[in-house]
Amino acid sequence: MVMMARRSNRNSKQRLGCIVLLIGLAVAAFIAFRFVAGWTEQGPAAQDVSVVVREGSTLSDAAVLLKQAGAVRSADAFLTRAKIFGAGTPIKAGEFVIPAGASNSDILSILQGGKTLTRLITIPEGMPSILVHERLMANDQLTGDIPVPEEGSVLPDSYAFDKGEPRAAVLKRMQVAMDEALAKLWAERAPNTVAKTPKEAIILASIVEKETAVASERPTVAGVYSNRLRTNMMLQADPTIIYPITRGKPLGRRIRKSEIADVNDYNTYAMVGLPKGPIANPGRLSILAVLHPAETKALYFVADGKGGHIFADTYQQHNENVRKWFEIRRSRGEL
Repeated sequence: MVMMARRSNRNSKQRLGCIVLLIGLAVAAFIAFRFVAGWTEQGPAAQDVSVVVREGSTLSDAAVLLKQAGAVRSADAFLTRAKIFGAGTPIKAGEFVIPAGASNSDILSILQGGKTLTRLITIPEGMPSILVHERLMANDQLTGDIPVPEEGSVLPDSYAFDKGEPRAAVLKRMQVAMDEALAKLWAERAPNTVAKTPKEAIILASIVEKETAVASERPTVAGVYSNRLRTNMMLQADPTIIYPITRGKPLGRRIRKSEIADVNDYNTYAMVGLPKGPIANPGRLSILAVLHPAETKALYFVADGKGGHIFADTYQQHNENVRKWFEIRRSRGEL
């Protein structure tokens, strides 16, 4: 009886050991299954999220960012799966959009594929620096403070930037672009340009930019102002009256007679020659127009009522054009 009891006890322990082993194997199999399934199963993000991977970031750094953004459930699990199941291709730097529900596998493919989100900030031709400053400061995807840039130092264009990038870095790219464009255009200038220096080219180009929005007119407008400068005539450009009043922002009213007569460093109705500095940030086409002005005898121009201008060689012709322009304005109820 004692021997039988001992055998029964041993059998019970063996059965218990087998049960524990089976349970352990089952748990291990379940964990392994979940680990593998977790590579391709739907992720936790309920909506698209963006992740910015900085230059030089590692996969471990990216895993932490993904966890913080809610794109993965576990940074460690994502990292381990990526090392086991991933192709070994390095991740790229930039801002990535992770779609809602993206799996670990999908996310790694996105980071390795380098298809980054492109964010753009656009500076229109003729925008004064005070408005460039306001536009950069108003963009909540950029960081840091900047001063108002020097007038005429920014090249109007669309610029890509990364989320969280310093405003100073974006502004620097805009200014470097102007320096490079101006250097190239200046080197290719025509013999008939009146600009003696790159700075003079920018000053006159800023006036041309503000005087006409019609690209085809710019060389002729530049030609008119070139003729005036050669003959010591006042430029008499209305935008130069407005600039010292608003720093280039829209005036919002008609120019007063007292402002036309105001003597300062910009008003070309009260001085001969160029203003002391630019009145806006001119685009490439306006700079090109100043450095390659049209061959013309025109000394005057006035609005034609259709968005452009009509040009005249003599003051008599100009007065007739002005009379026609006033008739158009009266017919519109503007006078």
